[in-house]
Amino acid sequence: MWLEIQIFGFQALWSPYFFTYVFALGLLYFLITGPLRHNFGDHAKPTVKQQTMFYVGLLVLYIAKGSPIDLLSHIMLTTHMIQMAFYLLVFPVLVIKGIPAWVWKKVIYKPIIRPLFKLFTKPLIAILLFNLMFSMYHMPSVFDFSKSSQVAHTSINIIILIAAFNMWWPIVTPVKEQNKMKPLLKIGYMFANGALITPACVLIIFSSSVLFAAYSSEGAWLQALSLCVPGNVLDGLAPELSGAEMFSPLSAYDDQQLGAIIMKIFSEIVYGTMIGRIFFKWFKKSKSNTIDPLPADSF
Repeated sequence: MWLEIQIFGFQALWSPYFFTYVFALGLLYFLITGPLRHNFGDHAKPTVKQQTMFYVGLLVLYIAKGSPIDLLSHIMLTTHMIQMAFYLLVFPVLVIKGIPAWVWKKVIYKPIIRPLFKLFTKPLIAILLFNLMFSMYHMPSVFDFSKSSQVAHTSINIIILIAAFNMWWPIVTPVKEQNKMKPLLKIGYMFANGALITPACVLIIFSSSVLFAAYSSEGAWLQALSLCVPGNVLDGLAPELSGAEMFSPLSAYDDQQLGAIIMKIFSEIVYGTMIGRIFFKWFKKSKSNTIDPLPADSF
């Protein structure tokens, strides 16, 4: 498959403009938390762990949205689900934990942002909105619409990413006064996340037909490809392209089922890992602190 997709060219495969954007985010982080941090007050530099998490987060973002995975996500639903798993379940955690608390406070406590942030990071609202948006995004009509134009695709992806950040915030927030959930509630929250993502995956897995025109209809597929393949390249290749089956080893139906299965399994691995970290940190602290067996800071 790698040799076959090279016909789309370097820009489609490696997204140099998106790489520039990600590099700029990394440079901005370096400047704000490094040489320029004293302009915001007497703040310490982020720890090595924080810096590592943030930069790994940017790498995950580029791999998900700027590498050949992004191109393949327009060819196979399986790759799309892998992309979404890293984009929504891994990237936000790394960025939230990688940015120092003092930077977050400068942002989330601004008068305009504070009330909205407080509302949308309430655990019940955050978990319901994220899973609702994920499910709605993978309704065939919404999904195909998202692949119909760059504006729709970018807007929907940004909105669902914001919802993912809100969903993760109550669990991994580095701001102490925001870390209000007890460990048992956090564990229940993660179990609920796993349950709420299940219906969307199950409906796709057990569908009796191919759901998404973006992977099964030649016209819709070419429209989806135009989101990452330059127009002049795609116009030249269009006469030779007959559909996603040219590049996929799976039929559209098998690809659809495998994609949903992978998303469900990946989400269970991420949520299970988070539950394990919360539990063992709580257990370790409860052994050394019998007065307060349920510390709030559990991650």
